Amino acid sequence: MELRKDPITRSWVITGDDVPDSSPRTESVCRFCPDSTLPAQLISSLPGVQSAPWSARAVVHPTPLYRVEGDPSRRGEGLYDRMRPVGAHEVLVESPRHDGHLWLSSDAEIGQFLVLVAQRIQDLKRDARFKYISVFKNYGANAGQEFDHPNTQLTATTFVPRRVLYELRAGRDYFVQKERCVFCDIVAQEQQQGLRVLDIQGDFLALCPYAPRAPYETWILPRPHEAAFERYGLNRPHAMRDLGALLRRTLQRIRTISEEFHLVLHTSPNTLHQSPSLGYWKTIDDDYHWHIEILPILKAKARSYTFKEVYFSPLTSETAVKRLRAARIDP
Repeated sequence: MELRKDPITRSWVITGDDVPDSSPRTESVCRFCPDSTLPAQLISSLPGVQSAPWSARAVVHPTPLYRVEGDPSRRGEGLYDRMRPVGAHEVLVESPRHDGHLWLSSDAEIGQFLVLVAQRIQDLKRDARFKYISVFKNYGANAGQEFDHPNTQLTATTFVPRRVLYELRAGRDYFVQKERCVFCDIVAQEQQQGLRVLDIQGDFLALCPYAPRAPYETWILPRPHEAAFERYGLNRPHAMRDLGALLRRTLQRIRTISEEFHLVLHTSPNTLHQSPSLGYWKTIDDDYHWHIEILPILKAKARSYTFKEVYFSPLTSETAVKRLRAARIDP
């Protein structure tokens, strides 16, 4: 198993004949429940809420794509680049309850989980080898869900994913032109117009983006400017309950449209160990803005899922917001 770089798109691909199977797992005993007899390599755990043994915990993925040992040993073969899959691959267990999904949990429970996410990102960024920490949740068979127990996954990689690089470049270019954060300008205009705003809780805003990649695509952003999720979450842990409340309601709305979805947290890359050759980090605290992206997977797949050169969504964000606002959810 190794990482190979596409010389045209500049994206890294993990490949090999020994890549672990990530298809849904059917196990008679859940390895993430508190009374499980299956071993799990514990990394971190947070105290329980309402007499629970713990509220959220991080464990090593049982079949990780990336491993922390060693050096990437990046090398070239003519015009091609390759390196070892050095990094980290963790499972962030959202709740001790086997049915404790984010949309069914209390705001305090989700807030604790979000604090754990911030702690794990901060800890892994101390490693100079890791350039980016990805946090993502795949729910549903068509989304690539692996485990039944409520979980999110985290990977630390020696490269920055291509989608994030697009955002970094766009954010930097916008800042060079206007000396403002493009995400802050989006938040300000969306609040002013009110056409695509889905919900607001405290300092957080949920909206359907102006140019969606898929029907009902939804973003959650902080209204105050901040590039790094972990810095925001650990400096303002009380705000994580508000974020948890908004995330819970947003997922409830999404699930009235589709039970399956992708969720990903976009935060700034590792600026503790800046790259001497790349310039994306010079103004990143001013030009980038962390956010959460949620993409539902519809049963009748739109062309946006299969034809990626130009995204296609048969539903405008304005119509999507009206339908999601009208959904019946818990208060």
